[in-house]
Amino acid sequence: MTLVLIVDDVPAMAEQYAYDLKRLRGYETLVAASGRTALERLTRDAVDCVILDLEMPGMDGFEVLRAVERLGLRVPVIVYTGTGDYDRCAQAIRLGAYGFIDKAEPMERVAQEVENALERRRLTEQVSLLRRGFGVESPLVGNSPALAKLKEAMVRIAPVPSPALIVGESGTGKELVAREMHRLGTNPKGPFIAINSAALPHELVESELFGHERGAFTGASATRKGAFEAASGGTLFLDEIGDLPLAAQAKLLRVLEERKVTRLGGSRTIDVSTRVVAATHRDLEKEVAEGRFREDLYYRLNVHVLPVPPLRDRLSDVPALVEHLLAATCARFGIKPRKLTADGLETLIAYDWRRNNVRELLNIVERMIIATDREELTRNDVPAEIRDHKGTRPRTAHSGPRTFEEQKLEAERQIVVTALERNDWHVTRTAKELGLADHASLLKIMRRLGVQRDT
Repeated sequence: MTLVLIVDDVPAMAEQYAYDLKRLRGYETLVAASGRTALERLTRDAVDCVILDLEMPGMDGFEVLRAVERLGLRVPVIVYTGTGDYDRCAQAIRLGAYGFIDKAEPMERVAQEVENALERRRLTEQVSLLRRGFGVESPLVGNSPALAKLKEAMVRIAPVPSPALIVGESGTGKELVAREMHRLGTNPKGPFIAINSAALPHELVESELFGHERGAFTGASATRKGAFEAASGGTLFLDEIGDLPLAAQAKLLRVLEERKVTRLGGSRTIDVSTRVVAATHRDLEKEVAEGRFREDLYYRLNVHVLPVPPLRDRLSDVPALVEHLLAATCARFGIKPRKLTADGLETLIAYDWRRNNVRELLNIVERMIIATDREELTRNDVPAEIRDHKGTRPRTAHSGPRTFEEQKLEAERQIVVTALERNDWHVTRTAKELGLADHASLLKIMRRLGVQRDT
């Protein structure tokens, strides 16, 4: 539900705007006849956008904009005026207003301006998330059998609106899998909201998920939408779901079943159309058995399960991941692109990445880039703890057993990719090194294994 507040000291004008916005776009609306009333509404109700008259007695629109900034209210404000004084509108923009319109504008344009403001707010939130590190360590780079199996399952499950559970070790890229699920879903332009359950203070979990009314608890000075409302029409990603407190688990189950939320401190139920994708590195069956996770919630989330393979089960993807991470990290640091030599690549492939999977690989790539100014990185640039590492870590329950055929294909693929990298992807030289009859034999093997230059 989108809630728009119209602020105008002429009640008939405000009511007309409210009526037309409801008629044209289906927005819910509130009206305020003064600046002070508007601020009371903004701290009490979860307003998504404000249409603000600049010319009002008492507290005018400029004072309202200053108060919105002072109170830290993150709501887009569109100002309007009937005087035609656009210098004042420009002043309002400098004070933080999203845009301005004239009272003589047709309502279709006003409704479009509101839609644009809402879209800009959504994109700003998405960019904020991306800048906190998402997107660089993409786990979807590569063509190994393990990753191909995951991609196939994602394509099949993404359009289905029922909950999905992503399982895998830390650092495998579970959130990026959830983002890809959202992109492949029925409404990729809808919101994607990510919540890390493990990072939420226990006393604020319910407020973050379901929202709260003004005065619901100490410090709740304004009504706030929760993650379920914010993600309505899109996807809510609940990372580390195994760390959610039991009390919040019970409420989450009810929301999943009824598709309605009740804000903390409120009594009104609000319809939500939110697709929930959860993730965990924990063994939830064990958590259920030990009483730390609700069995009914587990089976509600367990409708579709997506196991994300650890990096050691897709080592043939390491060359593609390294190339991707080198390019992305150099671009982020604003330096010239770097390249890793074949011996350096072999060293990274030989490591089992048991500590933190793709996230650990990203960390190593960054360290290598920072440690030298040379554009070509070699085995000697690989940190000693990786270069001198011996042995591998046993497989975990989350990675799941692989068949003999899958392991055989993965081993073949790793041998071929490593040899190609060593020979700068020169097919004839690589075929000779591998003892094959000719380059045609190698090309045939490459097609069978799905090996191509961009891997």
